[in-house]
Amino acid sequence: MVFALGSAADTQQSGKIFRLGYLAAPSPPADKAFVQALHDFGYVEGSNITIEYRFAQGQDHRLPSLVGELIDRNVDVIVTVGTPAALAAKQATSIIPIVMAIVADPVGEGLVASLARPGGNVTGLANLDTELSQKRLEILKEVVPGLSRVAILWNPSNQAHKRALSESEAAAKNLGLQIQALAVGDVSAIKGAFSAINREQAGALMLLADSLFSASRLRITELARRNRLPSMFWTRSSVEVGGLLSYGAIYSDLYRRAALFVDKILKGAKPAELPVEQPTKFELVINLKTAKQIGLTIPPNVLARADRVIR
Repeated sequence: MVFALGSAADTQQSGKIFRLGYLAAPSPPADKAFVQALHDFGYVEGSNITIEYRFAQGQDHRLPSLVGELIDRNVDVIVTVGTPAALAAKQATSIIPIVMAIVADPVGEGLVASLARPGGNVTGLANLDTELSQKRLEILKEVVPGLSRVAILWNPSNQAHKRALSESEAAAKNLGLQIQALAVGDVSAIKGAFSAINREQAGALMLLADSLFSASRLRITELARRNRLPSMFWTRSSVEVGGLLSYGAIYSDLYRRAALFVDKILKGAKPAELPVEQPTKFELVINLKTAKQIGLTIPPNVLARADRVIR
């Protein structure tokens, strides 16, 4: 920590002010853990670093123009949140270093050559979200008595979702579950998706990680509760606003590590030589208030495994 602070102090004395681009598909604000981690490394906005924020607010088609704005601002590094944002940045520049804060499958999407040797100008964090479908479905099957059919919301504009949906369907088959896949490409399609879920009588809902669903989490969780539908999300933020369950990487940890990547690059490291990191810890979050509202009892053995319980 002393070294990091000293380096930032030297930067201030030399008059160098770094310009960081932050490109996110979700709605603002930027993650507090990322901003705090930058501060911990000695970077102070307005003093030795400026941050150019660009948010697509769940509208992925805006990402190419937003990354173009960052390039025009001559940023030193671009931090991306979500697979669509990372792909938009990579397609726009092969020169400016790119740090992926959250990406499901960087190798499969062609963002890096390999995790150990990224090559090119992209590195950062993989959240392994695609690989977690089996575990999420297993938890739903434990929680929902007699579960046989699970509805899955996916966004056709998210390049990572085709593989994620395929993985989910394979996992469901192993568990003896049927999948009702519902493509939701914009907010207006959410209500129709729930009507289809009711018609097909799915017993639970699982959402693939996506900025559109994140931006619409209040509406989605409300509809799930209203329809007494057990819901599984990828991150705790949706459970905190009324979702039933989430299982996935701890996003605040990913954001803090992304800040470390930024620090290393600003000190001279090359993205091609910084291995992509993967999470080693995952969390299960359960909302007992929601369980009570939809008339569901969480089995004691599942409750005992929870990392966080909202009562």
